[in-house]
Amino acid sequence: MDWTWFHRLASPPYIYRLAATLTPWFAWPAGLLIAAGLYGGLVLAPPDYQQGDGFRIIYVHAPSAWLSLMIYSVMATAAAVGLIWRMKVAHAAAASCAGIGAWFTVVSLVTGMLWGKPMWGTYWVWDPRLTAQLILLFLYLGYMGLRSGIEDTARADRASAVLAIVGVVNIPIIRFSVEWWNSIHQAPSVMKMDRPSMPAEMLIPLLTMMVGFTLYFAAIMLVRLRAEILRRERSASWAREVVAS
Repeated sequence: MDWTWFHRLASPPYIYRLAATLTPWFAWPAGLLIAAGLYGGLVLAPPDYQQGDGFRIIYVHAPSAWLSLMIYSVMATAAAVGLIWRMKVAHAAAASCAGIGAWFTVVSLVTGMLWGKPMWGTYWVWDPRLTAQLILLFLYLGYMGLRSGIEDTARADRASAVLAIVGVVNIPIIRFSVEWWNSIHQAPSVMKMDRPSMPAEMLIPLLTMMVGFTLYFAAIMLVRLRAEILRRERSASWAREVVAS
């Protein structure tokens, strides 16, 4: 088997150029899909028969919650690749994911609290899923804090990678907490084994938003990855040429 492609992924100049090429291919579709999803969810979708128009916050909350889990999984996978194969680019990718994932987690928590006040009568309850989501935010912050607290980049890569990998245990807890424990959080209506329980006029905008948010993450992560690569390779001749140009 030809492993040339894998070795090319370890090349900072190659990844830097590839990220520059791919970014607009993710960014433009992301913008169009998010605009379409917001219009479909906020304008075209009918009010929910129980929650009224209050349900519309789901078009930001659910994609943000999905991204918070997906990004952590991507971050931990990249960190593991960097730890096992000692690929600096993989560590750079993990570092590029952390800030984005933390913000999506914050958005999911804030929108969930705004939804919970009229539906539950309070902004916050120590529900299993909410508590695990808050722990996810602490994992993101801990990862970023650990990286910034260690001056040596190689040591920071290794230490933060271990934390990211250990924190993966929280992902299935968040995903299945509603089924595993007595939770007041709304049960899954889209990501479940049988058919989604949402009508199509509500579901299609939601899926559109999820795809749009995912592409948006990819675009922003590539931009941050390029900056992280330049920071790490600032003493290399190719990086100095890029900055000079």
